[in-house]
Amino acid sequence: MKNCHRWQRILILSLLSFSVFAPIVLVSQRLKTLTSFGGKEFAEDLPSVNYMRDVLRLNSIEQEAAEGLKGPKLVVFNDKDISSVVRRSSYEDRDSDQFRNAQDDSKLLEANETNGNGKDEHQIQQTIIQMNSREKGQFNQEKGRDDQRLQSPFKVVDEKVKQMRDQLITAKAYLSFEPPGSNSRLMKELRARIRELERVVGEVSRDSDLPMSASQKMRSMELSLAKASRVFPDCSAMATKLRAMAYNAEEQVQVVRNQESHLLQLAGRTTPKGFHCLSMRLTAEYFWLRPEERQFPNQQNLNDPDLYHYAVLSDNVLAASVVVNSTISSAKEPEKIVFHVVTDSLNLPAISMWFLLNPPGKATIHVQSIENFDWLSTKYNSTLNEQKSYDPRYSSALNHLRFYLPDIFPALNKIVLFDHDVVVQRDLTEIWSIDMKGKVNGAVETCLESEASFRSIQMFMNFSDPFLARRFNANVCTWAFGMNLFDLHEWRRKNLTMLYRNYLQLGLKRSLWKGGSLPIGWITFYNQTVALEKRWHTLGLGYNSDVPPGDIENAAVIHYDGVMKPWLETGIAKYKGYWSKHLLYDHPYLQQCNIHE
Repeated sequence: MKNCHRWQRILILSLLSFSVFAPIVLVSQRLKTLTSFGGKEFAEDLPSVNYMRDVLRLNSIEQEAAEGLKGPKLVVFNDKDISSVVRRSSYEDRDSDQFRNAQDDSKLLEANETNGNGKDEHQIQQTIIQMNSREKGQFNQEKGRDDQRLQSPFKVVDEKVKQMRDQLITAKAYLSFEPPGSNSRLMKELRARIRELERVVGEVSRDSDLPMSASQKMRSMELSLAKASRVFPDCSAMATKLRAMAYNAEEQVQVVRNQESHLLQLAGRTTPKGFHCLSMRLTAEYFWLRPEERQFPNQQNLNDPDLYHYAVLSDNVLAASVVVNSTISSAKEPEKIVFHVVTDSLNLPAISMWFLLNPPGKATIHVQSIENFDWLSTKYNSTLNEQKSYDPRYSSALNHLRFYLPDIFPALNKIVLFDHDVVVQRDLTEIWSIDMKGKVNGAVETCLESEASFRSIQMFMNFSDPFLARRFNANVCTWAFGMNLFDLHEWRRKNLTMLYRNYLQLGLKRSLWKGGSLPIGWITFYNQTVALEKRWHTLGLGYNSDVPPGDIENAAVIHYDGVMKPWLETGIAKYKGYWSKHLLYDHPYLQQCNIHE
Protein backbone atom coordinates (compact mmCIF):
# COMPACT_ATOMS: atom_id res chain seq x y z
CA MET A 1 0.00 0.00 0.00
CA LYS A 2 2.85 2.34 0.88
CA ASN A 3 4.57 1.61 -2.41
CA CYS A 4 1.47 2.48 -4.31
CA HIS A 5 1.19 5.91 -2.64
CA ARG A 6 4.88 6.58 -3.31
CA TRP A 7 4.52 5.98 -7.05
CA GLN A 8 1.45 8.15 -7.13
CA ARG A 9 3.38 11.04 -5.55
CA ILE A 10 6.28 10.60 -8.02
CA LEU A 11 3.89 10.62 -10.96
CA ILE A 12 2.12 13.72 -9.73
CA LEU A 13 5.44 15.58 -9.20
CA SER A 14 6.65 14.57 -12.64
CA LEU A 15 3.50 15.88 -14.27
CA LEU A 16 3.82 19.14 -12.33
CA SER A 17 7.47 19.54 -13.37
CA PHE A 18 6.62 18.89 -17.02
CA SER A 19 3.80 21.38 -16.91
CA VAL A 20 6.18 24.04 -15.54
CA PHE A 21 9.29 23.50 -17.69
CA ALA A 22 7.68 22.63 -21.02
CA PRO A 23 6.27 26.14 -21.64
CA ILE A 24 9.62 27.67 -20.74
CA VAL A 25 11.45 25.51 -23.27
CA LEU A 26 8.90 26.17 -25.97
CA VAL A 27 8.98 29.93 -25.44
CA SER A 28 12.81 30.09 -25.48
CA GLN A 29 12.96 28.15 -28.75
CA ARG A 30 10.39 30.45 -30.30
CA LEU A 31 12.26 33.56 -29.15
CA LYS A 32 15.53 32.18 -30.58
CA THR A 33 13.93 31.61 -33.97
CA LEU A 34 12.37 35.05 -34.04
CA THR A 35 15.62 36.78 -33.04
CA SER A 36 17.69 35.00 -35.71
CA PHE A 37 15.15 35.70 -38.45
CA GLY A 38 14.73 39.35 -37.48
CA GLY A 39 18.48 40.02 -37.26
CA LYS A 40 18.99 38.47 -40.65
CA GLU A 41 16.26 40.62 -42.16
CA PHE A 42 17.69 43.78 -40.55
CA ALA A 43 21.19 43.04 -41.88
CA GLU A 44 19.84 42.42 -45.35
CA ASP A 45 17.92 45.72 -45.26
CA LEU A 46 21.01 47.85 -44.48
CA PRO A 47 22.25 48.21 -48.11
CA SER A 48 18.80 49.29 -49.23
CA VAL A 49 18.72 51.86 -46.44
CA ASN A 50 22.09 53.24 -47.56
CA TYR A 51 20.94 53.16 -51.17
CA MET A 52 17.83 55.17 -50.41
CA ARG A 53 19.88 57.61 -48.36
CA ASP A 54 22.15 58.27 -51.37
CA VAL A 55 19.24 58.59 -53.76
CA LEU A 56 17.57 61.08 -51.44
CA ARG A 57 20.79 63.03 -51.21
CA LEU A 58 21.30 63.13 -54.99
CA ASN A 59 17.70 63.90 -55.92
CA SER A 60 16.66 66.06 -53.01
CA ILE A 61 15.29 68.89 -55.16
CA GLU A 62 13.16 66.73 -57.41
CA GLN A 63 11.82 64.51 -54.59
CA GLU A 64 10.87 67.44 -52.43
CA ALA A 65 8.91 68.99 -55.27
CA ALA A 66 7.19 65.74 -56.29
CA GLU A 67 3.97 64.40 -54.82
CA GLY A 68 2.66 60.88 -54.59
CA LEU A 69 6.00 59.22 -55.02
CA LYS A 70 6.00 55.52 -55.76
CA GLY A 71 8.73 53.04 -55.09
CA PRO A 72 10.50 51.43 -58.06
CA LYS A 73 9.34 48.09 -59.34
CA LEU A 74 11.69 45.36 -58.25
CA VAL A 75 13.00 42.64 -60.53
CA VAL A 76 14.63 39.57 -58.98
CA PHE A 77 17.50 38.06 -60.91
CA ASN A 78 18.62 34.49 -60.58
CA ASP A 79 22.30 33.64 -60.33
CA LYS A 80 22.03 31.50 -63.45
CA ASP A 81 20.73 34.46 -65.47
CA ILE A 82 23.54 36.90 -64.70
CA SER A 83 27.07 35.61 -64.93
CA SER A 84 28.85 38.58 -63.42
CA VAL A 85 27.96 41.46 -61.16
CA VAL A 86 30.08 44.60 -60.93
CA ARG A 87 30.67 45.84 -57.40
CA ARG A 88 32.67 49.02 -57.02
CA SER A 89 34.82 49.71 -54.00
CA SER A 90 35.01 53.43 -54.71
CA TYR A 91 32.51 55.66 -52.91
CA GLU A 92 32.70 58.31 -55.62
CA ASP A 93 31.52 55.97 -58.41
CA ARG A 94 28.69 54.25 -56.52
CA ASP A 95 25.98 56.80 -57.28
CA SER A 96 26.57 56.79 -61.03
CA ASP A 97 26.56 52.96 -61.05
CA GLN A 98 23.21 52.92 -59.29
CA PHE A 99 21.81 55.27 -61.91
CA ARG A 100 23.03 53.06 -64.74
CA ASN A 101 21.73 49.93 -62.98
CA ALA A 102 18.33 51.58 -62.61
CA GLN A 103 18.27 52.16 -66.36
CA ASP A 104 19.18 48.53 -66.95
CA ASP A 105 16.41 47.46 -64.57
CA SER A 106 13.86 49.48 -66.52
CA LYS A 107 15.02 47.92 -69.80
CA LEU A 108 14.69 44.43 -68.37
CA LEU A 109 11.30 45.28 -66.91
CA GLU A 110 10.09 46.40 -70.32
CA ALA A 111 11.35 43.14 -71.75
CA ASN A 112 9.41 41.17 -69.11
CA GLU A 113 6.23 43.10 -69.83
CA THR A 114 6.63 42.48 -73.55
CA ASN A 115 7.12 38.77 -72.88
CA GLY A 116 4.00 38.75 -70.74
CA ASN A 117 2.03 39.91 -73.76
CA GLY A 118 2.94 36.70 -75.53
CA LYS A 119 6.33 37.48 -77.12
CA ASP A 120 9.35 35.25 -77.24
CA GLU A 121 11.65 34.93 -74.21
CA HIS A 122 14.62 35.37 -76.53
CA GLN A 123 14.37 39.16 -76.17
CA ILE A 124 14.79 38.89 -72.39
CA GLN A 125 17.86 36.72 -72.74
CA GLN A 126 19.38 39.17 -75.25
CA THR A 127 18.79 42.06 -72.89
CA ILE A 128 20.47 40.20 -70.04
CA ILE A 129 23.45 39.28 -72.25
CA GLN A 130 23.89 42.90 -73.34
CA MET A 131 23.80 44.04 -69.73
CA ASN A 132 26.35 41.41 -68.74
CA SER A 133 28.74 42.37 -71.54
CA ARG A 134 28.49 46.06 -70.66
CA GLU A 135 29.07 45.32 -67.00
CA LYS A 136 32.16 43.30 -67.92
CA GLY A 137 33.41 46.19 -70.06
CA GLN A 138 32.81 48.63 -67.22
CA PHE A 139 34.68 46.38 -64.86
CA ASN A 140 37.64 46.14 -67.22
CA GLN A 141 37.68 49.91 -67.71
CA GLU A 142 37.60 50.50 -63.97
CA LYS A 143 40.32 47.93 -63.43
CA GLY A 144 42.45 49.64 -66.08
CA ARG A 145 41.90 53.03 -64.44
CA ASP A 146 42.79 51.62 -61.03
CA ASP A 147 45.96 50.05 -62.45
CA GLN A 148 46.84 53.35 -64.10
CA ARG A 149 46.42 55.18 -60.81
CA LEU A 150 48.70 52.67 -59.11
CA GLN A 151 51.32 52.93 -61.84
CA SER A 152 51.16 56.73 -62.23
CA PRO A 153 50.27 58.20 -58.83
CA PHE A 154 51.57 61.67 -59.72
CA LYS A 155 49.03 62.22 -62.48
CA VAL A 156 46.12 62.67 -60.05
CA VAL A 157 47.89 64.28 -57.13
CA ASP A 158 45.99 67.55 -57.58
CA GLU A 159 42.52 66.00 -57.85
CA LYS A 160 41.44 67.20 -54.41
CA VAL A 161 42.78 70.70 -55.07
CA LYS A 162 40.79 70.81 -58.29
CA GLN A 163 37.60 69.72 -56.51
CA MET A 164 38.09 72.39 -53.86
CA ARG A 165 38.52 75.11 -56.48
CA ASP A 166 35.40 73.87 -58.27
CA GLN A 167 33.50 74.06 -54.98
CA LEU A 168 34.64 77.65 -54.50
CA ILE A 169 33.42 78.60 -57.97
CA THR A 170 30.04 76.96 -57.38
CA ALA A 171 29.65 78.60 -53.97
CA LYS A 172 30.41 82.04 -55.40
CA ALA A 173 27.88 81.42 -58.16
CA TYR A 174 25.20 80.64 -55.55
CA LEU A 175 26.13 83.81 -53.65
CA SER A 176 25.44 85.84 -56.78
CA PHE A 177 21.78 84.71 -56.64
CA GLU A 178 21.31 86.34 -53.24
CA PRO A 179 18.81 89.23 -53.43
CA PRO A 180 20.21 92.69 -52.58
CA GLY A 181 20.17 93.38 -48.86
CA SER A 182 19.59 89.75 -47.97
CA ASN A 183 21.61 88.32 -45.11
CA SER A 184 20.11 84.87 -44.68
CA ARG A 185 21.65 82.13 -42.61
CA LEU A 186 22.49 80.12 -45.73
CA MET A 187 24.36 83.03 -47.31
CA LYS A 188 26.33 83.58 -44.11
CA GLU A 189 27.16 79.89 -44.06
CA LEU A 190 28.34 79.95 -47.70
CA ARG A 191 30.56 82.99 -47.06
CA ALA A 192 32.10 81.27 -44.05
CA ARG A 193 32.71 78.08 -46.03
CA ILE A 194 34.30 80.08 -48.86
CA ARG A 195 36.69 81.81 -46.43
CA GLU A 196 37.60 78.48 -44.84
CA LEU A 197 38.25 76.81 -48.17
CA GLU A 198 40.26 79.74 -49.53
CA ARG A 199 42.49 79.67 -46.47
CA VAL A 200 43.01 75.93 -46.92
CA VAL A 201 43.67 75.82 -50.66
CA GLY A 202 45.46 79.20 -51.03
CA GLU A 203 48.20 78.88 -53.66
CA VAL A 204 48.46 75.12 -53.20
CA SER A 205 48.74 73.09 -56.42
CA ARG A 206 49.29 69.55 -55.06
CA ASP A 207 47.21 67.41 -52.75
CA SER A 208 50.29 66.58 -50.70
CA ASP A 209 50.56 70.24 -49.67
CA LEU A 210 47.03 70.39 -48.25
CA PRO A 211 46.56 70.40 -44.45
CA MET A 212 44.91 67.53 -42.58
CA SER A 213 41.67 69.48 -42.25
CA ALA A 214 41.16 69.82 -46.01
CA SER A 215 38.87 66.78 -46.31
CA GLN A 216 36.65 68.00 -43.47
CA LYS A 217 36.40 71.46 -45.07
CA MET A 218 35.40 69.87 -48.37
CA ARG A 219 32.63 67.85 -46.71
CA SER A 220 31.34 70.93 -44.94
CA MET A 221 31.27 72.86 -48.19
CA GLU A 222 29.52 69.97 -49.90
CA LEU A 223 26.74 70.07 -47.31
CA SER A 224 26.36 73.82 -47.71
CA LEU A 225 26.21 73.50 -51.49
CA ALA A 226 23.54 70.80 -51.15
CA LYS A 227 21.42 73.22 -49.09
CA ALA A 228 21.93 75.95 -51.65
CA SER A 229 20.90 73.61 -54.47
CA ARG A 230 17.54 73.09 -52.74
CA VAL A 231 17.04 76.83 -52.30
CA PHE A 232 18.10 77.71 -55.86
CA PRO A 233 16.90 74.79 -58.02
CA ASP A 234 16.85 76.81 -61.28
CA CYS A 235 19.54 75.01 -63.31
CA SER A 236 19.10 77.29 -66.32
CA ALA A 237 19.87 80.41 -64.30
CA MET A 238 22.83 78.68 -62.68
CA ALA A 239 24.24 77.67 -66.08
CA THR A 240 23.85 81.24 -67.35
CA LYS A 241 25.63 82.61 -64.29
CA LEU A 242 28.50 80.13 -64.62
CA ARG A 243 28.92 80.99 -68.30
CA ALA A 244 29.08 84.67 -67.41
CA MET A 245 31.67 83.96 -64.71
CA ALA A 246 33.74 81.89 -67.16
CA TYR A 247 33.58 84.67 -69.75
CA ASN A 248 34.69 87.30 -67.21
CA ALA A 249 37.54 85.06 -66.07
CA GLU A 250 38.70 84.58 -69.67
CA GLU A 251 38.63 88.33 -70.21
CA GLN A 252 40.73 88.91 -67.08
CA VAL A 253 43.22 86.24 -68.19
CA GLN A 254 43.48 87.88 -71.61
CA VAL A 255 44.10 91.29 -70.02
CA VAL A 256 46.90 89.83 -67.88
CA ARG A 257 48.41 88.12 -70.93
CA ASN A 258 48.34 91.35 -72.89
CA GLN A 259 50.03 93.17 -70.02
CA GLU A 260 52.67 90.44 -69.79
CA SER A 261 53.32 90.62 -73.53
CA HIS A 262 53.56 94.42 -73.41
CA LEU A 263 56.01 94.34 -70.49
CA LEU A 264 58.15 91.70 -72.21
CA GLN A 265 58.25 93.78 -75.38
CA LEU A 266 59.13 96.86 -73.34
CA ALA A 267 61.89 95.00 -71.52
CA GLY A 268 63.28 93.82 -74.86
CA ARG A 269 63.61 97.43 -76.04
CA THR A 270 65.39 98.69 -72.93
CA THR A 271 69.05 98.60 -71.96
CA PRO A 272 70.05 97.48 -68.47
CA LYS A 273 71.45 100.11 -66.13
CA GLY A 274 74.81 98.33 -65.97
CA PHE A 275 75.16 98.54 -69.75
CA HIS A 276 74.68 102.33 -69.64
CA CYS A 277 77.32 102.53 -66.93
CA LEU A 278 79.76 100.46 -69.02
CA SER A 279 79.21 102.58 -72.13
CA MET A 280 79.81 105.79 -70.19
CA ARG A 281 83.07 104.53 -68.68
CA LEU A 282 84.37 103.19 -71.99
CA THR A 283 83.42 106.40 -73.81
CA ALA A 284 85.24 108.52 -71.24
CA GLU A 285 88.35 106.34 -71.52
CA TYR A 286 88.23 106.47 -75.32
CA PHE A 287 88.35 110.27 -75.46
CA TRP A 288 91.37 110.25 -73.15
CA LEU A 289 93.31 108.39 -75.83
CA ARG A 290 95.49 110.11 -78.41
CA PRO A 291 94.37 109.68 -82.06
CA GLU A 292 97.18 107.24 -82.84
CA GLU A 293 96.16 105.09 -79.83
CA ARG A 294 92.65 104.66 -81.24
CA GLN A 295 93.87 102.68 -84.28
CA PHE A 296 93.40 98.90 -84.53
CA PRO A 297 96.21 96.67 -85.83
CA ASN A 298 96.17 94.69 -89.11
CA GLN A 299 93.98 97.21 -90.93
CA GLN A 300 95.57 96.11 -94.21
CA ASN A 301 93.37 93.01 -94.08
CA LEU A 302 90.07 94.88 -94.25
CA ASN A 303 89.64 94.54 -98.03
CA ASP A 304 91.45 91.25 -98.61
CA PRO A 305 88.93 89.02 -100.47
CA ASP A 306 90.89 85.87 -99.61
CA LEU A 307 90.09 86.19 -95.87
CA TYR A 308 86.89 85.29 -94.04
CA HIS A 309 84.87 88.46 -93.48
CA TYR A 310 82.14 88.60 -90.83
CA ALA A 311 79.95 91.57 -89.95
CA VAL A 312 77.70 92.49 -87.03
CA LEU A 313 75.48 95.59 -86.82
CA SER A 314 75.08 96.53 -83.17
CA ASP A 315 74.73 99.31 -80.62
CA ASN A 316 75.33 96.94 -77.68
CA VAL A 317 78.91 96.65 -76.42
CA LEU A 318 78.66 93.29 -74.70
CA ALA A 319 76.44 91.72 -77.37
CA ALA A 320 78.92 92.62 -80.09
CA SER A 321 81.74 91.38 -77.87
CA VAL A 322 80.11 87.93 -77.47
CA VAL A 323 79.58 87.56 -81.23
CA VAL A 324 83.23 88.42 -81.93
CA ASN A 325 84.69 86.36 -79.08
CA SER A 326 82.60 83.26 -79.80
CA THR A 327 83.42 83.35 -83.52
CA ILE A 328 87.16 83.70 -82.98
CA SER A 329 87.36 81.17 -80.13
CA SER A 330 85.59 78.58 -82.31
CA ALA A 331 87.76 79.19 -85.38
CA LYS A 332 90.53 76.84 -86.44
CA GLU A 333 92.37 79.67 -88.22
CA PRO A 334 91.52 82.90 -86.34
CA GLU A 335 94.27 84.78 -88.18
CA LYS A 336 92.15 84.55 -91.36
CA ILE A 337 89.14 86.23 -89.75
CA VAL A 338 88.26 89.87 -90.30
CA PHE A 339 85.41 91.16 -88.14
CA HIS A 340 83.53 94.30 -89.16
CA VAL A 341 81.45 95.94 -86.41
CA VAL A 342 79.09 98.67 -87.60
CA THR A 343 77.39 100.88 -85.01
CA ASP A 344 76.11 104.45 -84.58
CA SER A 345 78.13 107.51 -83.58
CA LEU A 346 76.83 107.40 -80.00
CA ASN A 347 78.21 103.92 -79.35
CA LEU A 348 81.29 104.07 -81.57
CA PRO A 349 83.65 105.25 -78.77
CA ALA A 350 82.48 102.63 -76.28
CA ILE A 351 82.66 99.67 -78.69
CA SER A 352 86.03 100.83 -80.06
CA MET A 353 87.45 101.21 -76.55
CA TRP A 354 86.22 97.75 -75.54
CA PHE A 355 88.06 96.05 -78.40
CA LEU A 356 91.15 98.19 -77.84
CA LEU A 357 91.20 96.96 -74.22
CA ASN A 358 90.26 93.40 -75.23
CA PRO A 359 91.84 92.72 -78.67
CA PRO A 360 90.53 89.62 -80.50
CA GLY A 361 93.82 87.72 -80.62
CA LYS A 362 95.15 87.06 -84.12
CA ALA A 363 91.96 88.16 -85.84
CA THR A 364 91.41 91.59 -87.35
CA ILE A 365 88.77 93.92 -85.93
CA HIS A 366 87.27 96.97 -87.61
CA VAL A 367 84.72 99.32 -85.98
CA GLN A 368 82.94 101.99 -87.99
CA SER A 369 79.94 104.29 -87.60
CA ILE A 370 76.89 104.56 -89.82
CA GLU A 371 77.25 108.35 -89.75
CA ASN A 372 80.54 108.02 -91.64
CA PHE A 373 78.72 106.63 -94.70
CA ASP A 374 78.29 109.83 -96.70
CA TRP A 375 76.90 107.92 -99.66
CA LEU A 376 73.94 106.72 -97.57
CA SER A 377 72.22 110.09 -97.33
CA THR A 378 73.13 111.27 -100.85
CA LYS A 379 72.49 108.08 -102.80
CA TYR A 380 69.41 106.82 -100.98
CA ASN A 381 67.99 110.08 -99.60
CA SER A 382 66.46 109.68 -96.13
CA THR A 383 64.67 106.35 -96.60
CA LEU A 384 66.08 104.90 -93.40
CA ASN A 385 64.52 107.68 -91.32
CA GLU A 386 61.02 107.24 -92.74
CA GLN A 387 60.06 104.07 -90.90
CA LYS A 388 56.56 104.09 -89.39
CA SER A 389 57.25 102.26 -86.16
CA TYR A 390 57.55 103.15 -82.49
CA ASP A 391 59.69 100.07 -81.90
CA PRO A 392 63.39 101.04 -82.27
CA ARG A 393 64.20 97.47 -83.28
CA TYR A 394 62.23 98.07 -86.49
CA SER A 395 62.81 101.78 -87.09
CA SER A 396 66.53 101.73 -86.25
CA ALA A 397 68.82 102.49 -89.17
CA LEU A 398 71.05 99.61 -88.05
CA ASN A 399 68.16 97.21 -88.57
CA HIS A 400 67.77 98.22 -92.23
CA LEU A 401 71.49 98.72 -92.90
CA ARG A 402 71.76 95.02 -93.77
CA PHE A 403 70.27 95.83 -97.18
CA TYR A 404 73.21 98.14 -97.99
CA LEU A 405 76.04 95.65 -97.45
CA PRO A 406 77.45 95.91 -101.02
CA ASP A 407 77.87 99.66 -100.50
CA ILE A 408 79.35 99.29 -97.01
CA PHE A 409 81.93 96.75 -98.23
CA PRO A 410 82.58 97.66 -101.89
CA ALA A 411 85.80 95.62 -102.13
CA LEU A 412 84.36 92.33 -100.83
CA ASN A 413 82.65 89.54 -102.78
CA LYS A 414 81.26 87.50 -99.87
CA ILE A 415 80.40 88.20 -96.25
CA VAL A 416 78.63 86.45 -93.35
CA LEU A 417 76.23 88.73 -91.49
CA PHE A 418 75.39 88.05 -87.83
CA ASP A 419 72.67 89.53 -85.64
CA HIS A 420 74.14 90.70 -82.36
CA ASP A 421 72.08 88.17 -80.35
CA VAL A 422 73.87 85.06 -81.67
CA VAL A 423 76.62 82.83 -80.30
CA VAL A 424 78.98 80.91 -82.58
CA GLN A 425 79.80 77.39 -81.37
CA ARG A 426 81.63 75.78 -84.34
CA ASP A 427 84.29 76.65 -86.85
CA LEU A 428 82.59 78.27 -89.85
CA THR A 429 85.27 77.71 -92.47
CA GLU A 430 83.11 75.17 -94.32
CA ILE A 431 80.37 77.71 -94.97
CA TRP A 432 82.59 79.67 -97.34
CA SER A 433 82.71 76.74 -99.79
CA ILE A 434 78.91 76.40 -100.12
CA ASP A 435 77.70 76.58 -103.72
CA MET A 436 75.38 79.60 -103.93
CA LYS A 437 74.03 78.47 -107.35
CA GLY A 438 74.04 82.01 -108.68
CA LYS A 439 71.85 83.28 -105.84
CA VAL A 440 72.51 86.01 -103.31
CA ASN A 441 71.44 84.82 -99.85
CA GLY A 442 72.22 81.63 -97.95
CA ALA A 443 69.95 81.07 -94.93
CA VAL A 444 68.22 78.40 -92.84
CA GLU A 445 64.55 77.92 -93.74
CA THR A 446 61.67 78.44 -91.30
CA CYS A 447 58.76 76.91 -93.22
CA LEU A 448 58.13 73.67 -91.28
CA GLU A 449 54.89 73.94 -89.29
CA SER A 450 56.06 71.25 -86.88
CA GLU A 451 58.87 73.49 -85.60
CA ALA A 452 58.61 76.40 -83.17
CA SER A 453 60.62 78.58 -85.57
CA PHE A 454 57.89 78.27 -88.21
CA ARG A 455 57.15 81.53 -90.02
CA SER A 456 54.56 81.81 -92.76
CA ILE A 457 54.85 84.69 -95.18
CA GLN A 458 51.06 85.11 -94.91
CA MET A 459 51.43 85.91 -91.21
CA PHE A 460 53.40 89.08 -91.99
CA MET A 461 52.22 90.22 -95.41
CA ASN A 462 48.91 91.54 -96.70
CA PHE A 463 48.21 89.35 -99.72
CA SER A 464 44.84 90.98 -100.23
CA ASP A 465 46.82 93.80 -101.86
CA PRO A 466 46.99 93.19 -105.62
CA PHE A 467 50.65 94.21 -105.81
CA LEU A 468 51.76 91.39 -103.48
CA ALA A 469 49.23 88.86 -104.78
CA ARG A 470 50.46 89.21 -108.38
CA ARG A 471 54.20 89.05 -107.66
CA PHE A 472 54.66 86.60 -104.79
CA ASN A 473 53.53 83.11 -103.84
CA ALA A 474 51.79 83.12 -100.46
CA ASN A 475 52.99 79.54 -99.81
CA VAL A 476 56.67 80.19 -100.51
CA CYS A 477 59.18 78.82 -98.01
CA THR A 478 60.49 81.43 -95.55
CA TRP A 479 63.96 81.77 -94.04
CA ALA A 480 65.63 83.47 -91.07
CA PHE A 481 67.88 86.45 -90.57
CA GLY A 482 70.56 86.03 -87.91
CA MET A 483 73.28 84.17 -89.76
CA ASN A 484 73.31 84.78 -93.49
CA LEU A 485 75.92 84.18 -96.19
CA PHE A 486 75.68 86.90 -98.85
CA ASP A 487 77.22 86.85 -102.31
CA LEU A 488 77.87 90.59 -102.67
CA HIS A 489 79.01 90.26 -106.29
CA GLU A 490 75.63 88.79 -107.37
CA TRP A 491 73.86 91.30 -105.14
CA ARG A 492 75.44 94.20 -107.01
CA ARG A 493 74.82 92.63 -110.39
CA LYS A 494 71.10 92.19 -109.68
CA ASN A 495 70.83 95.60 -107.98
CA LEU A 496 68.82 94.23 -105.03
CA THR A 497 69.50 97.28 -102.87
CA MET A 498 67.53 99.47 -105.26
CA LEU A 499 64.78 96.82 -105.33
CA TYR A 500 64.65 96.90 -101.53
CA ARG A 501 64.39 100.70 -101.58
CA ASN A 502 61.48 100.61 -104.03
CA TYR A 503 59.62 98.06 -101.88
CA LEU A 504 60.29 100.10 -98.75
CA GLN A 505 58.89 103.30 -100.26
CA LEU A 506 55.83 101.42 -101.51
CA GLY A 507 55.26 100.04 -98.01
CA LEU A 508 55.31 103.57 -96.60
CA LYS A 509 52.37 104.52 -98.82
CA ARG A 510 50.07 101.60 -97.94
CA SER A 511 49.95 98.74 -95.47
CA LEU A 512 51.71 95.80 -97.08
CA TRP A 513 53.50 94.06 -94.20
CA LYS A 514 54.35 94.17 -90.52
CA GLY A 515 57.22 93.03 -88.32
CA GLY A 516 60.09 95.24 -89.38
CA SER A 517 62.64 94.19 -91.99
CA LEU A 518 61.91 90.45 -92.03
CA PRO A 519 59.04 90.45 -94.60
CA ILE A 520 60.73 93.06 -96.77
CA GLY A 521 63.81 90.81 -96.75
CA TRP A 522 61.70 87.87 -97.95
CA ILE A 523 60.47 89.77 -100.99
CA THR A 524 63.81 91.47 -101.70
CA PHE A 525 65.56 88.08 -101.85
CA TYR A 526 62.56 86.31 -103.38
CA ASN A 527 63.88 83.41 -105.49
CA GLN A 528 67.40 84.56 -104.52
CA THR A 529 67.93 82.37 -101.41
CA VAL A 530 69.80 79.08 -101.03
CA ALA A 531 68.64 76.86 -98.13
CA LEU A 532 71.38 76.03 -95.61
CA GLU A 533 71.35 72.89 -93.48
CA LYS A 534 69.67 73.18 -90.08
CA ARG A 535 72.93 72.53 -88.27
CA TRP A 536 74.22 75.93 -89.28
CA HIS A 537 71.65 77.98 -87.40
CA THR A 538 69.32 77.08 -84.49
CA LEU A 539 66.60 79.59 -83.63
CA GLY A 540 64.26 80.24 -80.72
CA LEU A 541 66.45 80.73 -77.65
CA GLY A 542 64.86 84.13 -77.04
CA TYR A 543 61.25 82.95 -76.94
CA ASN A 544 61.05 79.14 -76.85
CA SER A 545 61.97 77.33 -73.63
CA ASP A 546 61.65 73.91 -75.30
CA VAL A 547 64.40 74.02 -77.91
CA PRO A 548 65.78 70.44 -78.07
CA PRO A 549 69.17 70.27 -76.29
CA GLY A 550 70.57 68.21 -79.14
CA ASP A 551 69.76 70.96 -81.64
CA ILE A 552 71.57 73.49 -79.48
CA GLU A 553 74.66 71.35 -78.98
CA ASN A 554 74.97 70.46 -82.68
CA ALA A 555 74.32 73.96 -84.04
CA ALA A 556 77.13 76.04 -85.47
CA VAL A 557 75.27 79.22 -84.46
CA ILE A 558 72.54 79.60 -81.83
CA HIS A 559 70.23 82.58 -82.04
CA TYR A 560 68.42 84.35 -79.18
CA ASP A 561 65.75 85.73 -81.51
CA GLY A 562 62.76 87.08 -79.62
CA VAL A 563 62.43 89.55 -76.75
CA MET A 564 64.03 87.43 -74.01
CA LYS A 565 67.65 88.30 -74.69
CA PRO A 566 70.38 86.60 -72.64
CA TRP A 567 71.65 89.90 -71.20
CA LEU A 568 68.21 90.77 -69.80
CA GLU A 569 66.63 89.53 -66.59
CA THR A 570 63.73 88.28 -68.70
CA GLY A 571 66.05 85.95 -70.62
CA ILE A 572 65.44 82.20 -70.40
CA ALA A 573 67.73 81.10 -67.57
CA LYS A 574 68.76 77.70 -68.93
CA TYR A 575 70.08 79.25 -72.15
CA LYS A 576 72.06 82.11 -70.61
CA GLY A 577 75.17 79.98 -70.01
CA TYR A 578 75.88 79.61 -73.72
CA TRP A 579 76.10 83.40 -73.97
CA SER A 580 77.68 84.38 -70.66
CA LYS A 581 80.68 82.01 -70.99
CA HIS A 582 82.10 84.32 -73.67
CA LEU A 583 82.18 87.35 -71.32
CA LEU A 584 84.92 88.31 -68.88
CA TYR A 585 82.85 89.03 -65.78
CA ASP A 586 85.97 89.65 -63.73
CA HIS A 587 86.82 92.64 -65.95
CA PRO A 588 87.17 95.76 -63.75
CA TYR A 589 84.62 97.76 -65.74
CA LEU A 590 82.04 95.00 -65.50
CA GLN A 591 82.68 94.72 -61.76
CA GLN A 592 82.35 98.47 -61.25
CA CYS A 593 79.08 98.59 -63.22
CA ASN A 594 77.64 95.60 -61.33
CA ILE A 595 77.35 93.41 -64.43
CA HIS A 596 77.42 89.76 -63.44
CA GLU A 597 75.99 86.40 -64.44
